[in-house]
Amino acid sequence: MDHSKLRRWMSANPSSHLWPLGRSIALAGTVGAVAGAGAILFHLLCVLVIHLGLTYFCGYNPDGPVNERDFSDIFAPAGALPTPGSLSPWALLAVIAAGGLLSGALVYYFAPEAEGHGTDSAIDAYHNKRGLIRPIVPIIKMLSSAITLGTGGSGGREGPISQIGAGVGSFLATRLKLSDAERRTLMSAGLGAGIGAIFHAPLAGAMFSVEVLYRDPDFESESLIPSFIATTVAYSVYGLAFGFQALFEVQTLTSFDNPLLLLPLTALAIGMALASWAYVRCLYGTERLFKKLALPRVFKPALGALLTAAVALAGYYALTPWGEEARRHTLGTLSIGYGFLQEVLSGNLISNAPLPVVGILLIVGLGKILTTSLTIGSGGSAGTFGPSMVIGGALGAVVGLAFQNWLPHLLPDVAHVVAFAILGMACFFAAAGKTPLSALILVSEVTSSYQLLLPSMWVCALAYLLSRGWTLYAKQVASRRDSPAHRSDFIIDVLSGLSIRDAMPRANLQFVTVPLQEPLADIAHLMANTRQTSFPVVDAQGRYYGLFGLADIRRYLYDADDISLLAVAQDLASPTVKPLSLDMDLGTAISQFAQGDFEELPVIDPQKPQQVIGLLRRVDVIAAYSARLLHVRREQAESAANGTAV
Repeated sequence: MDHSKLRRWMSANPSSHLWPLGRSIALAGTVGAVAGAGAILFHLLCVLVIHLGLTYFCGYNPDGPVNERDFSDIFAPAGALPTPGSLSPWALLAVIAAGGLLSGALVYYFAPEAEGHGTDSAIDAYHNKRGLIRPIVPIIKMLSSAITLGTGGSGGREGPISQIGAGVGSFLATRLKLSDAERRTLMSAGLGAGIGAIFHAPLAGAMFSVEVLYRDPDFESESLIPSFIATTVAYSVYGLAFGFQALFEVQTLTSFDNPLLLLPLTALAIGMALASWAYVRCLYGTERLFKKLALPRVFKPALGALLTAAVALAGYYALTPWGEEARRHTLGTLSIGYGFLQEVLSGNLISNAPLPVVGILLIVGLGKILTTSLTIGSGGSAGTFGPSMVIGGALGAVVGLAFQNWLPHLLPDVAHVVAFAILGMACFFAAAGKTPLSALILVSEVTSSYQLLLPSMWVCALAYLLSRGWTLYAKQVASRRDSPAHRSDFIIDVLSGLSIRDAMPRANLQFVTVPLQEPLADIAHLMANTRQTSFPVVDAQGRYYGLFGLADIRRYLYDADDISLLAVAQDLASPTVKPLSLDMDLGTAISQFAQGDFEELPVIDPQKPQQVIGLLRRVDVIAAYSARLLHVRREQAESAANGTAV
């Protein structure tokens, strides 16, 4: 493909009002289309490996959501391939260890960036790597994650697909030689597109991509519209293959019309905040332990996978007295776990009286924290978003059942407990991922209704506020001003409130100008008699012509050619260096300094636009910035002391 022609086409007619709009739609739409296709391929790989690895060899069929196409729907009629009738523990141990070893080898030898949960790697690329993701990373991430999840490793698909989508955006921007800012925008749009498609939640995916970058309530506003476009296209592409229904089939919900429900909902938010703390601490604690482990890095995911299987089998055998159905439910600690979550959200598990429902929910909810930590903390490749849904749903249902037992008049039926499971999913991830808005939207898209919008606002806000001290994504920064990607933007924002006139008291008002025809020999004497580093050149009427610096003088002085000694100021001066104006803001001034090599720039008065009245130094701008920043921080401290928010 001739990329130079495409780049010229993308750059054509920049003055048109319609062109920027069409260009944004084209770029974001392309990223969305490729991310949607990537989501399709990733889903196909996952269901294929799950069928071969878990169902066929181990005798465990981890059912998925009702509205998701599984192996029998895609590849073959139901029952076309024989499967063992009962779980084989030894086969499970062998398959999961082999999957961990193969996944670890792929990551170790080809793309170490694909290790762990992909969302954090994408966040790191956004803030610290100019949005650059190596093209091989999405490919390795797709393969290694499909192997990890398909052989029983605990994790989610959303983390890998976010890195895949982000990699698509980064690759497209790099090939088209777009700016770093545009690359980051397309990378963010791709991240949201992948999640929105594979989770059947386009709006939540788009909001997640602009919210997950920061721990504080901050957003990447420039990426919002491209993310909307990319996610819409990705969801449409994915939906053409696998349908447009909500991912889960949910028990008919009841409206929350009793204000007293805010009390158990508050308890739910507190419980999920504490559970998110346990999840984050367990994940990163396990990661630190495996890093200290004296074992070749390539083998660590296999060990983590073996321990994952051991935890799952411990839960499986713990419920032996309750029969095979109860034991099978506990295996939701393996792989993606959406089949178990579907049983909770449909109300089937909660209403199944003969089973120890609370015990099963606790085993899966707490066990999923441990198995996910072992899988990902050991270096396995999978996401943390999906397990958050399973953990939050299981533990949320436990809270709902507890309050149904204590206050049956408030939570009289299964529908209320299911609602607590859904709200548990939302507030658990709001607390763990610092994404309260996208978690809130996710509730509406999962349930295909707005009945839980009000209670989800309450629990997401509380859980987020209670969990400010930890985050699932270590590469998040506090806010835009803390991001290396926006550090220069913040400097310019502070300076934009000041004009060059404000910095002039610090500027060099005692300066030397040089006439156009001043000989080089006379100019050389200036170097000994002034501390200036830049010299404005003026004509006979004192009008500004251009600027030269010490480097320009040295170039002529050290030239052995005698002709160079005949040079005059006009030969040295660069007429393209525009003077600054007194009324210009310092944000524009610092941008003009960045475009050249001069440490000093001439300043003119708007009333006399041809006359230089002073020289502004780069250090003058820095001094003005420091003084302004000190003033802003002092105001913030005073406002905080007075109990008011700035």
